[in-house]
Amino acid sequence: MNKRPYVPTDCFFKGSYNPVYEKAIARGKSLCFRYNKLSPNARGAQKKILQKLFGAMGKEVTVVPPFWCDYGYNIEVGDFFYANHNTVIQDGAKVRFGNNVFIAPDCVFTTAEHAVDPKMRADGIEIAKPVTIGNNVWIGAGAVILAGVTVGDNAVIGAGSVVRKDIPANVVAAGVPCKVIRAITEEDKRAYPLYRGEYLP
Repeated sequence: MNKRPYVPTDCFFKGSYNPVYEKAIARGKSLCFRYNKLSPNARGAQKKILQKLFGAMGKEVTVVPPFWCDYGYNIEVGDFFYANHNTVIQDGAKVRFGNNVFIAPDCVFTTAEHAVDPKMRADGIEIAKPVTIGNNVWIGAGAVILAGVTVGDNAVIGAGSVVRKDIPANVVAAGVPCKVIRAITEEDKRAYPLYRGEYLP
């Protein structure tokens, strides 16, 4: 794995300009720019850039351009990861995705929180909190996942949701703010008649 500059995570950042952070962000943006200039079908070239960009990457990873992140190396994705157009990941802290994660278009994952106090905000105070997405998670179009959130295994996040608190495993959740609507049950398999024979007795 390539050596990457050390940037502390899950901590406060102070000051509008820090050369270490700026250099690391410039590297991430440059790789994103190169990635977004590729043909959408250039899977081999895409894989090489993602391997340089991400901190860890499983097998069968698809990120449909355009894609933007900050550092890149704070992002870890598992096997069979799919992110559709216009995914944005602000990875001042770790952003981890499990296996079989589907991300619809126009989703945002942000670890950053700025100070509410205006003087502190003007002084550049911000905190980065990690984001964790479990296995077999589907995140609907236009969802925003905020700093410090964990989404449990098998969860479904509805389109347009703003997720500011943890979502447990095995539920459908949606809304602004995002709330649990119901559990995922065996009855959900009946929504797809063509597949009943494969998934139901």
